[in-house]
Amino acid sequence: MTGIHACIISRTFNAPRALVWRAWSDQANLAKWFGPPGTTTPMAKMRFRTGETSHYSMAGPDGREMWGKLAYRELVPLEKIAWVNSFSDRHGAMSRHPLSATWPLQMLTEVTFAERDGRTTVAIKWLPLGGTDEECETFESAQASMTDRWAGAFERLAKFVIEN
Repeated sequence: MTGIHACIISRTFNAPRALVWRAWSDQANLAKWFGPPGTTTPMAKMRFRTGETSHYSMAGPDGREMWGKLAYRELVPLEKIAWVNSFSDRHGAMSRHPLSATWPLQMLTEVTFAERDGRTTVAIKWLPLGGTDEECETFESAQASMTDRWAGAFERLAKFVIEN
């Protein structure tokens, strides 16, 4: 598919960049806010270094689990995190989205952090990585839903930075 549009969401938090960065880079902190409201996200493994991976589960209020894996491509302390995200099984093997057979198998995710006057703006950008035309169309049609879910995660992150 030509001309695919990235999905981008951003939010400014009333917190210094170092605190927001720790919310993303520390396993215990990430587990406290990552995911839509009502979910829990225990990190099975987090190796926050370029070339390493993190493996997590996300459980909804109904107890249903989804597993994911992050393969870190670039880490610029306090400025940027880039990773390839995929769904996985509980052992870390890549798998299809449990609710969408045409969801891209891999997504490139870039998160940037910019501080101004003690406030930090986080911007997240996603693009399918090597997806088929059908996968790219699924991605395009799901961008509003992705934005909504991440808005909920950002609410959780805002609460986390206020409390910490």
